[in-house]
Amino acid sequence: MVTLLNTIDTGHEDMIHGAEVDYYGLKLATCSSDNSVKIFDIKNGGQTLAADLKGHAGPVWQVAWAHPRYGNILASCSYDRKVIIWKEAGDWVKLYEHTGHDSSVNSVAWAPAEYGLILACGSSDGSISILSCNIETGNWEVKKISNAHTIGCNAVSWCPSTVPEPAFDQRVNRPAAVKRLASGGCDNCVKIWKEEQDRWVEESRLDAHTDWVRDVAWAPSIGLPRSQIASCSQDRRVIIWSSEDLTNWTSHILHTFDDVVWNVSWSLTGNILAASGGDNKVSLWRENNENQWSCISEDTSASSNTNEPRNL
Repeated sequence: MVTLLNTIDTGHEDMIHGAEVDYYGLKLATCSSDNSVKIFDIKNGGQTLAADLKGHAGPVWQVAWAHPRYGNILASCSYDRKVIIWKEAGDWVKLYEHTGHDSSVNSVAWAPAEYGLILACGSSDGSISILSCNIETGNWEVKKISNAHTIGCNAVSWCPSTVPEPAFDQRVNRPAAVKRLASGGCDNCVKIWKEEQDRWVEESRLDAHTDWVRDVAWAPSIGLPRSQIASCSQDRRVIIWSSEDLTNWTSHILHTFDDVVWNVSWSLTGNILAASGGDNKVSLWRENNENQWSCISEDTSASSNTNEPRNL
């Protein structure tokens, strides 16, 4: 059973599209069609509004916290075609603004902290931008995967880092980190991208959905040789993709729901998956030792869908 611990009156004046808790579980960021991003301090079951960020000129679809080793940094993306990176420096200030997309930016995701301060952004213009910050100079470098998805990209998610921290790996010739990310789009497919030298190339194309892919989530790494990605779609299905070598992927239909599925999210241990959709329900699914999935809980208390389709 899932127990409701707390509800928060955000004060947003329109539909909420995203809510993200930071690494330590002490701050909550929300975003809305009222064009704003709000940050709350959450402690002991209560919340205090810490910031009301005004920088977007359209609905804000998603927010994402960076790893705390880089400070309190938050990214937001919007229908106004902008990505804004905010930083707490006493007050919350705009650290960087990316305006390189020609249409709505629908998804933002930070790379594993071991790779640096790197943000992936998926847009309705079909491209994916990779924003990298030079910590010493504060300058940002932008790379773009053009035509990543026909019609548009709806979601991006990074492959977990599998390279040990230098403190735990004293080999002189440590293996180089290979950056990968997954994306889902309006071409009904999930794609795996790999960084090779100074560019990003398509490594795998995963075809099983029959309608737009709305979200993708790469499962956390817990030391097992298997990689897993969850994807959800307007075809009402959630699919689990598995690979032993990051090259050959097999698909398993987790469930066909009664309505479109907007979001999927993994637990920290990678063996529980949450799915939410147009039926205003959140369900939790667990994998057993025989690699079989079963629904362990379903929350039907939601009064409205917080993740309606993003305008394209």
